[in-house]
Amino acid sequence: MQQFIDRYIAQHQSVLTDLAAYAGQIEQFARRCTTALDRGNKLLICGNGGSAADAQHMAAELIGRFVSDRRALAAIALTTDTSALTAIANDYGYESVFSRQVAGLAREGDVLLAISTSGNSASVLAACDTARSMGCEVIGLSGRDGGELKEYCDALVIAPSDETAHIQECHIVVVHLLCALIEQGLGLA
Repeated sequence: MQQFIDRYIAQHQSVLTDLAAYAGQIEQFARRCTTALDRGNKLLICGNGGSAADAQHMAAELIGRFVSDRRALAAIALTTDTSALTAIANDYGYESVFSRQVAGLAREGDVLLAISTSGNSASVLAACDTARSMGCEVIGLSGRDGGELKEYCDALVIAPSDETAHIQECHIVVVHLLCALIEQGLGLA
């Protein structure tokens, strides 16, 4: 048991060490989000499963606070409205659960953060397509080789792992870094 735990933690540490190579892209993500929030736009976040939890976590940190007491920031997790999700899935198909919300909530200049460990989630890709057609910036978090999400994003951080658990661990670190950088970068009074 101890060997398994030691191996897992060592692999986690190795993946996070490799994630440091994306520092410039993570900073670019934060700048894109900060610029949009400063000009009165919002951040929309989507993903499925564990990525849905990451979307909700990030929106909560920005609406509430991450570290600093500051004004609430306009962040919406598209994963939380069960009535909308189930109605859209029922009427339009699951692939449309996020894109339909983007169509109704987004406006030009908003930022969509798309999270998919595989980079191939149809519902996430559809949201990206809708967001881009509306003049939103699209940034993404993926894993493995980035999947199709590479073709839909203005900027993408690919967690340096093929294992879903380690990809998700990288994603939550990036989410926390973004929250911290956004708080530091905003002219919040």
